[in-house]
Amino acid sequence: MTHDEQRIWLIQQLLSETPAYSRYGIPDNAQEQKDLLRALMNVRPPEPISEEFLSVQDEYLTDENRQAGITSLAELTPCSLSDRICLWQGDITTLRVDAIVNAANSGMTGCYQPLHNCIDNIIGSKAGIRLRLRCSCIMQEQGYPEPTGQAKITPGYNLPCRYIIHTVGPIVDGPLTAEHERLLASCYRSCLELAAENGCGSIAFCCISTGVFMFPNQRAAEIAVETVLTWLAKTGSGMRVVFNVFKDLDREIYERLLNR
Repeated sequence: MTHDEQRIWLIQQLLSETPAYSRYGIPDNAQEQKDLLRALMNVRPPEPISEEFLSVQDEYLTDENRQAGITSLAELTPCSLSDRICLWQGDITTLRVDAIVNAANSGMTGCYQPLHNCIDNIIGSKAGIRLRLRCSCIMQEQGYPEPTGQAKITPGYNLPCRYIIHTVGPIVDGPLTAEHERLLASCYRSCLELAAENGCGSIAFCCISTGVFMFPNQRAAEIAVETVLTWLAKTGSGMRVVFNVFKDLDREIYERLLNR
């Protein structure tokens, strides 16, 4: 199959799983097809699927991710505060590092809202269905929702990273408290420790708990930088750390903190 034929085949397979989807046609436009495929993946529960589907999906997504462009750690410039830390603005799923961090929810199986622009949805869409299946197994074995401030690790599947580390940040529903700050710092430490345990030499952090979790951006960045610097100094680790930002606001905040 060509790349375009793979996309159409994957859509057909997902539509055929659910009788209610039989009324949906496949658009002619390539971008609309991509959106439909992503939406179907977003809403699909973590149920078994054929190895044939997974094989075609993996080939298709790997090629899609390659076409999107990949940035390697070697291309990034260390900040003046530490030669082990870099700041990078862009799509975290395009970074070739050992581990990227996903801001997850306590269910840990991803975002089910079609085409939602949260990092959890984007990572799940680009990594593929295997990720949700793996996370579901982890949560079934655990038997309870993921506590705030802890972390779990999975393969990166079709992403250029080796691993994805999933952490649940605190939700700030009201005034910021010391407990919110403690839990956010715990997220960063948990991710670093899990990365080190799994032999990672580099890790890229998103802006955990900001956005829909409502943690103030400035204070979140301060905690992130303080926690990473303390961990690196305490452990003597050679870990390379990337602070990945998407918004200009966060880039400006981190630039001030990392280049002072």
